[in-house]
Amino acid sequence: MPEGDTIYRAAQRVGTALTGRRLSAVKGSAPAIRTTSSRLTGARIEQVRSVGKHLLIESDTDLTIRTHLRMSGIWEIYPKEARWRYPIGAARVILEHDETTVVCFSAPDVSVDSPAAIQREIDHLGPDLCADDFDRDEAIRRMGSTQKATIAEHIADQGVLAGIGNVYKSEILFLERIHPEASALLKETEVERVVDRSRQLLMLNRSRPKRITTGETRRGAELWVYGRGGQPCRRCRTKIEAAWIGDLERITYWCPNCQPRHPDKAA
Repeated sequence: MPEGDTIYRAAQRVGTALTGRRLSAVKGSAPAIRTTSSRLTGARIEQVRSVGKHLLIESDTDLTIRTHLRMSGIWEIYPKEARWRYPIGAARVILEHDETTVVCFSAPDVSVDSPAAIQREIDHLGPDLCADDFDRDEAIRRMGSTQKATIAEHIADQGVLAGIGNVYKSEILFLERIHPEASALLKETEVERVVDRSRQLLMLNRSRPKRITTGETRRGAELWVYGRGGQPCRRCRTKIEAAWIGDLERITYWCPNCQPRHPDKAA
C-alpha cells in the first residue's frame, strides 16, 4: 500500500502536469467519475495535494476529485498518444489536456464531490506527517490516547498519524526499540520519540525516488526489518520475526532482541 510519502510525490507529479490547465476530457471506470465527467470537462485545475494517503485534485468548479490507492492503485502521466503501461480497463480516472494524459489505475476508492463534502471524508485523519504545517502537539495528543490494544495497531491508525502504512509501522517501532505488541499506551517520552521519528522519516523520504530508513541506498539495504522475516537483524544479527498483529491487515516485522517485550531486557 502506498504510504504518505508516496502519495505526496504522486501529488507533486500530478500537480505539475495539471495545475493551471483546463481539462479537455474526463473519463474513467470509477462511478464517481462517470457521473461527473460532463461537469469536470473544461474545469481548470487549481491545486493537487496530498493529505495522508489521500490525493486531492481541486478544480475551479464546485468539484474535487479524491483518490485513495489502497494496495493496488497508481497514478501515471503520459504524453498525448503515448502507450500506457496498464490496460484501459484498469483506468479509474483519466484526465486529459492538450499535451498530457494523467491516469489513475486500479484505485478502489475514488470520490468526486464538493470541497466541503470531500473535507468531511478526510476530517477523521490525524496530523499529516508530510505536511509543511504538521501539528506536532496534536499528533502527540492523539498518540497519547487510544482504544487499540497494541502499539502496532495504534501507530497504523490514520486517525492518529496520517501517512504511516505497513512499512513505516515496522521501521519506526524498530528504530525506537518498541515491540509491536507492546501496549498502545506508551510513556510520554516514548510518545514524543515515536511522533518525531515518524515525522523525520516521512519528511526525509517525501522527495526520494525510493523509501530509505537505514541511510543505505544500496538495493536491498534500504530497510531495517520490513519484508525481512527470517533474515538476520542488521543491528544484532538476531532472526527477524513476522506476524499478524491484532486487526491489522498486513504482517508486522520486528527484531526480538532489539525490540524486547520487556524493555529492561533490551540488548
